Formats: sequence, structure tokens, C-alpha cells
Amino acid sequence: MRVKAVVKDTGVSARKIRPLISNVRGMRAIQAVDLLGFMPTPHARVIVKVIRSAMANAEHNFQMEPADLKVVAIYADEARMNKRYKAKSRGRAGAILKRSSHITVVVSEQEA
Repeated sequence: MRVKAVVKDTGVSARKIRPLISNVRGMRAIQAVDLLGFMPTPHARVIVKVIRSAMANAEHNFQMEPADLKVVAIYADEARMNKRYKAKSRGRAGAILKRSSHITVVVSEQEA
């Protein structure tokens, strides 16, 4: 059985999240949390929260053991952008796009 957790509208762009999630794809969930804990970027904390949420969903809703869970799928999609404008030279406006992302984690029990 697959269990899913989603966090929406993170303050981080998907382009910054994708290299981090590619490191933990296919790992055991506990190992993924440990690995992300040692990464120097603060964006890893957001991913750790989502993985822990998926583990908690599996434990609470389906009585799965957190030690047996594996990250089957993890991906980051583009979310809505906050659009701002900054004054530029010669009376023009320059666009500032504040990007965000949706992060989805799917965990499943590891086959013995």
C-alpha cells in the first residue's frame, strides 16, 4: 500500500528543491531523513517535514512500521508565483517572480 503526503506553497522554488530530492529517491525513509539532516541547505528541512508526515500518515492510518517504509516517489512541482514589480531606468518596470513549489512524497512498505 502506498501512502502520500503533500506540502503546498512552500516558499522555495522547485528548481532549488529538485537536486535535494533526487538524492533521497528510492531510499528507506529513516535513512532519507538522516541524510537530509546533514545537508547544509535550509531547504532540506522542508523535505524532512514532508517525509516525516508521510511516515506518520502510514503509521497512524494504516498501522505500518516506520522502520519498514521506503520512499517510492518524491517530486516537486511548480506552484503559483507572487508577482512583484520594481522600478527600472527610463520609467520602466522590471518583474520580480517569487516562485514556490508543491512537494509530494509517496512511501510504501519495503518488501522483505
